[in-house]
Amino acid sequence: MISRIVSISVTLALLISGGSIATAEPVDTAANAPYLSSAERQTITEINLVRTDPAACARKYLVPLRAYYHGNLLQYPGEIAIETDEGVKALDEAIRVLESARPVPPLSPKEGLYRAAHDQVVDQSRTGDVGHTGSDGSSPETRVNRYGHWDLAVGENIDYGNSDPRQIVISLLIDDGVPSRGHRGNLMDPAFRLIGLAIGTHPTYGYMCVMDFAGDFK
Repeated sequence: MISRIVSISVTLALLISGGSIATAEPVDTAANAPYLSSAERQTITEINLVRTDPAACARKYLVPLRAYYHGNLLQYPGEIAIETDEGVKALDEAIRVLESARPVPPLSPKEGLYRAAHDQVVDQSRTGDVGHTGSDGSSPETRVNRYGHWDLAVGENIDYGNSDPRQIVISLLIDDGVPSRGHRGNLMDPAFRLIGLAIGTHPTYGYMCVMDFAGDFK
């Protein structure tokens, strides 16, 4: 049996500022966010591990995946094979990019961003839709602005089909079938300092994870 993983990303606005990067910051920034589930907290930690040491994560988590590719099929041990568009080529590109990437600061959770992400999870868990437009016509920006006001930058990633926190992040880093590699770009963007992340079920793909990013949020 073969399944497909779907990921969608959007960056609505971007204003990158310069400055030095601190690489010794804690990655478990979600420890004191009681509104998050354990899987949601762990997914934020996995993102921060990549942001603060991309080369090490490429070597530790991505390089071993080469053994699980069989043509265009990716099959983790004991799991259903995933049909990819690009095969191991996209994985190797992600490894090269991360090995040469500069560390960027970790993301801190923000409850307003979480609520915006959760809205999309609840909506698509009901409708079975995919993408960034809600059934009420809302965009990521309008959902974020329900709970406050973003500043500097805002963006959204959505991953479908993965339930494991590390596999969610790895899928977005590889960004198979996405020419812009927008998911990876959002995960590694130094303009983003805050995140809201919600995981839920999806009637077609089983699971979904919505990530809303912002440079600042009030």
